[in-house]
Amino acid sequence: MRVVGLMSGTSYDAIDAAAADLSLDGDTLVLTPLGMISEAYDDDLRADLAGALPPAGADLATVCRLDTRIGRAFAAAAVRADEELCGGRADLVASHGQTVFHWAEDGRVHGTLQIGEAAWIAEATGRPVVSGFRTRDVAAGGQGAPLVSIVDVMWLRGRPGVAVALNLGGIGNVTVVPSGSGGSGGSEATGGEPLAFDTGPANALIDAAVRALAGRDASGEPYMMDAGGALAARGAVHPPLLRRLLDDPYYARPAPKTTGKELFHLPYLRSALDSCGPLPVEDVVATLTRLTARTVADAIRPFAATEVIASGGGTRNPVLMDWLREELGGIGGIGGIGGAGGAGGCVVRSSDELGLPAGAKEAYAFAVLGWLTAHGLPGTVPSCTGARHPSVLGSITPGGPRMSLPRPPATAPVRLTVDAGPGPLRPDHAR
Repeated sequence: MRVVGLMSGTSYDAIDAAAADLSLDGDTLVLTPLGMISEAYDDDLRADLAGALPPAGADLATVCRLDTRIGRAFAAAAVRADEELCGGRADLVASHGQTVFHWAEDGRVHGTLQIGEAAWIAEATGRPVVSGFRTRDVAAGGQGAPLVSIVDVMWLRGRPGVAVALNLGGIGNVTVVPSGSGGSGGSEATGGEPLAFDTGPANALIDAAVRALAGRDASGEPYMMDAGGALAARGAVHPPLLRRLLDDPYYARPAPKTTGKELFHLPYLRSALDSCGPLPVEDVVATLTRLTARTVADAIRPFAATEVIASGGGTRNPVLMDWLREELGGIGGIGGIGGAGGAGGCVVRSSDELGLPAGAKEAYAFAVLGWLTAHGLPGTVPSCTGARHPSVLGSITPGGPRMSLPRPPATAPVRLTVDAGPGPLRPDHAR
């Protein structure tokens, strides 16, 4: 089955579309990557989305317009991915949509909202669309995140030691997969069961600071992110600001837990800055980069991880990755360098080394989740999301009048392997 996975994360800068050919071999799901494209939100849509997100308020008319405009943008990305990556022969589209609110209070998630109406995707592509993945897990008492944990568990199951999948998007999240997860063995820290949770901000506060404080670059364009960690590299960490930020109660809460830009946003940062006096933007960005490295390392350290497999936009920031390795006490490389850690022996590597491109891993993960839903199979691990039971996720929007879904397999997959395969089904996929 050829599935297009669509994802726009908490940085809301672009829609990533990854296409995969998925097939079942016994109890192993084989993923053959067909490639990835990325479609940036146009400036007006991105500005309107940013203006509607918490802590700002948005009326229902604004939500309706954004739901439609984002749905159309996702539809355009899906059409392009089908044509350029699948040769026009995709079987299914799996759309995460755009998260605009995650209702978390007192350690519980009460609701979640992703917009980008799936009907626009189904109408444009003629393919069935799985969407609305998170809500069913929340209804079953789960956090609704990190939903990619089931893919991480299937993918990393059987690796020696304790493997940790780390995603550095707007928000950081980890999946801890002890050796022997799902069977005997495992780590005392997790009781042998996998565990997943959001660590806190990854790029969210860094991006907020850069956009608000850094002005424009030499070409006159506004700074949108700390590209290559350039600002952090020129700055110095401000210890009082770092201590103030580290005091947030979120970090001490037990897992499973989830958070988002409902908490870690620009006014949150300005409140912390007000207690420290004026600081150069480089020092603010350096401090926030250290905050991300420290909180991710603090989250990982109790599990005695032997390897951290990183993905997401944060992996393109060499300062963040160097500081993360430093915080973990290791010298493991990123992007194929590898290396042994320090006392803990922890290697930090890119997901590219295991066959999933760091920039497209979450889009591929939602392609897998869509495949599971289409086959009537659960897409959650209760120990990772905190749900009462596994759930089949999402809703299916038919692509045409005679939709047919595959029969559930006799054996549900428990492992995921990545097969390099032939690449896109058409050679002219890039533009």
